[in-house]
Amino acid sequence: MGHGYTGIPRWVLGIAVIGALFVLLPLAAMAARVDWPHLFPLLTSDASLTALGLSLRTAAASTVLCLLLGVPLALVLARSTFRGQRLLRSFVLLPLVLPPVVGGIALLYTFGRQGLLGRSLEIAGLQIAFSTTAVVLAQTFVALPFLVVSLEGALRSAGSRYEAVAATLGARPGTVLRRVTLPLVLPGLASGAVLSFARSLGEFGATLTFAGSLQGVTRTLPLEIYLQRETDADAAVALSLLLVAVAVIVVGLSYRGPSPDGGYSGRGAGRPAGRTPGVRQEAP
Repeated sequence: MGHGYTGIPRWVLGIAVIGALFVLLPLAAMAARVDWPHLFPLLTSDASLTALGLSLRTAAASTVLCLLLGVPLALVLARSTFRGQRLLRSFVLLPLVLPPVVGGIALLYTFGRQGLLGRSLEIAGLQIAFSTTAVVLAQTFVALPFLVVSLEGALRSAGSRYEAVAATLGARPGTVLRRVTLPLVLPGLASGAVLSFARSLGEFGATLTFAGSLQGVTRTLPLEIYLQRETDADAAVALSLLLVAVAVIVVGLSYRGPSPDGGYSGRGAGRPAGRTPGVRQEAP
């Protein structure tokens, strides 16, 4: 037996090549402009290392926040039915289509000094806007939909039969969630978390609008690239190449190839029938 049908028309292959070149040529053009002899000094300057370190720390923090908020959201959207569910999903996924600057303005009018919650927070001694916390919130705002979409898709692909069996065996909802649901969709959860991290790492518009550009406080790597573009083009290109390399690695980690049974291991499905994860079964 073969490995499956692979008869793709030639015109489809031609268009696919054009699509691939459309993505690869700009990256190749940027790589051609890199000042390779001075690449290492450009990447290891104090400003570059500070921006990179801040980006990695805030992206990691925003990914944790995406997990804390996104997992319950995805579970509610995938496992329950209620009035207004489609509207809730639309609002949760809205940052995917909104310009990031609009998200930054919305956050500013929520957590800023004169914002909806900002006044109360300032009375309590908390100032969020134009701080590192603002960077984390801006990144979370734009990255959260990636986790929700990935996890909700994995939950729907996996189905709920294993959870139903575990419930009939007397497992409490919390036990079912911990020992059945989450292990079942772990690849999808990991993929969503990696994509959220990558999106947070590349966030620019909402961060600039809501957090500003203070070196060592809110100036992440994308903001550093933007500023260097005006003063040092070589440094901007070198940092852009670094960000592309990190993004390629991160996105590559989020993709899992075909599993032996023909499915995709990143989808969170493909469990063998007749066996319920996390539930002991008696031997015949």
